[in-house]
Amino acid sequence: MSDTASPHHQSPQPLPRQPSAPMNRTWGRNSTFATAALLAALTIVVVDTLRAGDNQSNLGGLLAGYGVAWALFAAAVWAVRKAPERAATGLVLAGAAAVSLAALAAPPRTSNDMYRYAWDGRVQAAGISPYAYPPASPELAKLRDDWLFPTKGSCQGWGLTRTDSGGCFRINRPTVPTIYPPVAEGWFFAVHVLSPPDSRHKPLQVGGAVLAFGTTLALLTVGRRRGDPRRAPARAALWGWCPAVPFEAVNNAHIDTLGVLLTVLALGTATAGARRGALLGAAIAVKLLPVLALPGALSGERSPARVVRVVSALLAVVVLAYLPYVIASGAGVLGYLPGYLQEEGYEPGDVHRFALLRLLLPDTAAGVTVIVLLALTALYVWWHGDPARPWRGALLLTGTGLLLVSPSYPWYSLLVVGLVALDGRWEWLTVTVAGTVLYLSTRLLPGFPLQAWAYGTAAVCVALGACLRSAAARRLLDRRRGRSLPRT
Repeated sequence: MSDTASPHHQSPQPLPRQPSAPMNRTWGRNSTFATAALLAALTIVVVDTLRAGDNQSNLGGLLAGYGVAWALFAAAVWAVRKAPERAATGLVLAGAAAVSLAALAAPPRTSNDMYRYAWDGRVQAAGISPYAYPPASPELAKLRDDWLFPTKGSCQGWGLTRTDSGGCFRINRPTVPTIYPPVAEGWFFAVHVLSPPDSRHKPLQVGGAVLAFGTTLALLTVGRRRGDPRRAPARAALWGWCPAVPFEAVNNAHIDTLGVLLTVLALGTATAGARRGALLGAAIAVKLLPVLALPGALSGERSPARVVRVVSALLAVVVLAYLPYVIASGAGVLGYLPGYLQEEGYEPGDVHRFALLRLLLPDTAAGVTVIVLLALTALYVWWHGDPARPWRGALLLTGTGLLLVSPSYPWYSLLVVGLVALDGRWEWLTVTVAGTVLYLSTRLLPGFPLQAWAYGTAAVCVALGACLRSAAARRLLDRRRGRSLPRT
């Protein structure tokens, strides 16, 4: 008799051990409780951080609070992945609402941009184009009040500016016209009209909370539509719980949040056509940065007709949005945008544009190099991007643009946070962390190249994340190929 056993008598291979159903339920319940506890802690930290003071009176407290908030956020996102789908969805919505409401606990703490929003809404309600006159103009004197134009005191304090003529303003750059595009101006007008008298900063913060929560809902909807309901809550949490949202989108009420919502809707709920182009055009008419999402919106698109539909709808919305203001103000609709682009170098001292490229290239070559690199990245995204995941190319180009330009304002990267929540590539959140650290810490470390270190660290994290994902994808492909090989 042969020593080789018959195939019919071979011992069956043991199956991998799977956790029992009760064990799975226990893990899910524990993950749910842990996530809820972390979200409660995050909400408390947001309130305490904002009530502790602003970035002039209590910078150390702000930095500590931001750091704890980011750590709790990361832990909560990690924990919710193991929670049951229904519980995870509820936690995402409850957590997003809680941290947004927590950000209403104090007036703006790190940016006074909101006060310009309030002023632009007031000016429009008076029937005047916001592009026609700067806030310091005597033509607008009848619209001033003691909130935005305090007349008592020494005009020394957070968010206050004194002009050469002696006026005291809570609005930054009071001697130049507004910079914001027309859809943003429409939002300012709508908030002003719907606000109770003398409600001051609160309506804009509430509006920011509504936009932030609406973006969370949109992200959950997109996740379910693409047939990935299990991962949808954890990915939506990357936006809804991210500390940049309560601090920048709600407390500082940055209008960038409206652009994020429109971009998410454009890439996640519309195919490459007129609707996607119109939504993206509206986002660009809020803040110019979403223009970097256009190549992603056209990912892999070879049909000239569909490209034309997207681009023509985008341009039509931008033109129509500007038209009423052009009629009222003519070429003045550009406002302070040209001056802003020239002025933002960024700040005197250690913060400049193109910090990473300046380590390798002379200053005169850095700007041209950025344009070339962004153009090449845009072409790559358009030609080789995944049309089923247009947000992936948009994230690559937008994130790369911020790394190359290295801005000192963390709210610019709110768009990156929204795209991360669509794609799940959390390593790009380090771009937001870099901008936050730079914005808050520059004056603590004079002479230290913090900008290059912050954005350099973010670039390393993004590259490392890409390498790890590539290695994991190769391992998964090898396993699948191994399973598909015929047994001999």
